[in-house]
Amino acid sequence: QVRLMESGGGSVQAGGSLRLSCVASQYISDTYVMAWFRAAPGAERLERRAVAYIDRDGTTKYADSVNGRFTISKAKGDPKMTLFLQMDDLKPEDTAQYYCAADPALTTRGYWNDLDEYRFWGQGVQVIVSS
Repeated sequence: QVRLMESGGGSVQAGGSLRLSCVASQYISDTYVMAWFRAAPGAERLERRAVAYIDRDGTTKYADSVNGRFTISKAKGDPKMTLFLQMDDLKPEDTAQYYCAADPALTTRGYWNDLDEYRFWGQGVQVIVSS
């Protein structure tokens, strides 16, 4: 069972930046699709909302609320497929628990922002943005 581990969370003032990282507990193929989701602390799993996505070819997708401020990327040639989320110009509404997610592939009619598309998840890392 693949486990994902996030790091890099913390507290920052509005306008600041943070970089989240996510590493797998074992080798995963670079063909995996990976994403970041977020939810209010203590929220139910169904309340997680997609933030960013990257596929095997490096194609990225973003939620409208973070487009232009957040950048998802992954380390090249890394057998544990380290994933990053660079968050710039942070706003108080970005305050949330951020989760890393991965899956071998989306289903045929799957959507990148559907949390049920992802089999492996991290425990989450907290981001607090103060005004």
